[in-house]
Amino acid sequence: MQAATNYEDLKGAIASAYPDMSKQLQRIARFALEKPHDLALGTVAAVAEATEVQPSAMIRFANALGYRGFSDMQQVFRGHLVERSASYRERIDQLRVKQLNGQRAPAGVLHQLVGDSIAELGHLEESIPESALRAAVKLIAGAERIHVLAQRRAFPVAAYLAYALGQLELKTHLLDGAGGMLRDNLHAIDKRDVLLVASFRSYSPEVVEAAESCAKRGVAVIAITDSPLSPVVPPAKVCLQLADDSSKAFRSLVGPLCLSQALVMSTGHALAEKTPAKKARP
Repeated sequence: MQAATNYEDLKGAIASAYPDMSKQLQRIARFALEKPHDLALGTVAAVAEATEVQPSAMIRFANALGYRGFSDMQQVFRGHLVERSASYRERIDQLRVKQLNGQRAPAGVLHQLVGDSIAELGHLEESIPESALRAAVKLIAGAERIHVLAQRRAFPVAAYLAYALGQLELKTHLLDGAGGMLRDNLHAIDKRDVLLVASFRSYSPEVVEAAESCAKRGVAVIAITDSPLSPVVPPAKVCLQLADDSSKAFRSLVGPLCLSQALVMSTGHALAEKTPAKKARP
């Protein structure tokens, strides 16, 4: 395997190699995709400890991706880190320093969540390519009907998308599976429609199955998810991947909802451009 020279290619290489990796290397792969900045700044020993593997496994992981050693691979992660705004990082550091000495009072919890949310939005902006957003908007704006599906933690994302896209006067249907009718509703989706799914770890089997089933029938699937390793990535025609840290006890919806708003607003702009302006009466 030829070693990737940029972060986006490296993410793709990790996702491609993941199924054939040992369990130890898979733990490192998940850590690298979820916490790229920690990997960029950590030593071999520190990253090995965080992933509960031997330091030698870090070398094997780098070798499996075509690098001569861990430091060669780490340079790609460091290059990605340098691209971020220094002022943004300083703001995050200041927020963390001010966390009220770890107090669990409501003010301390709110302060911590605000800091984490700012960090999440920064990761969101750098992890969603404009080309992917444009492709998703094009599919949504040109669809006969839009079907939205999500469950568990991701359900609020689907509920918002169904509501907001409906406000754009698009034919939008929220697939909630009420009455055990999910499979029947999926059969009503045809090739002129779009299935928009959101799924985060732990991934809902019903959502994954729906995405796979519709993709096999030629329906365009747009997926909002949290990792290149997500099972909804393969069936998706367009995939919007957020950087989500699954190790947190309470994972935020700030990033997914912000992305959803951007998707709706961008679709609104696209529809407005397609609609010819009415000529003013003389």
